[in-house]
Amino acid sequence: MKRNLLILLSFSALLIPNFLFGMSWQIDPDHSSFGFKVRHLMVSNVKGDFGKVIKGFVFLNDQDISSTKSELVLDVASVNTGHAKRDEHLRGPDFFDATKFPTITFVTKQVTRVGPDRLKAVGDLTIRGVTKEVVLDVQGISQEVKDPWGNFRRGLTATTKISRRDFGIAWNRMLDTGGVVVGDEVDISVELELVRK
Repeated sequence: MKRNLLILLSFSALLIPNFLFGMSWQIDPDHSSFGFKVRHLMVSNVKGDFGKVIKGFVFLNDQDISSTKSELVLDVASVNTGHAKRDEHLRGPDFFDATKFPTITFVTKQVTRVGPDRLKAVGDLTIRGVTKEVVLDVQGISQEVKDPWGNFRRGLTATTKISRRDFGIAWNRMLDTGGVVVGDEVDISVELELVRK
């Protein structure tokens, strides 16, 4: 009798849709971007991104968004602003110090729904060996679609602002007219395309 009950429960579990338990999604680095923007000389913005993902996944349950988990690891040496000399400076000790601190990581701690198409994701961001809590504004978590090769995909956009000084990136130069060469506030924008594992 007990054995029959276990078989029945196991069979019933197979009939319950997977979305009730959530699913794991791999970040597709070829269709995702990890950008930043910072003020330069107090007159314009410089944009850049990190082109190499070392590790990236999202566990997502639409029925219980609070159970969402994610982890992202970026290769610092892949920083690119479209200017080779500037990129080399960014990899050096004045900024990211890629030799000593080769990765940037983000790990979620709490996710809440704040609107029909918006989430708030609180997590730990680690840059240059310093970990600070940041809040991401997440928008547009798309419905699942099937690509021509049979893979299931979803997408989202996440943004936040950080102070680079909070992470020990303090290099700067004063301008004769006042102000500084590099602003402190950094805008971060992430576009993720996810593939179901």
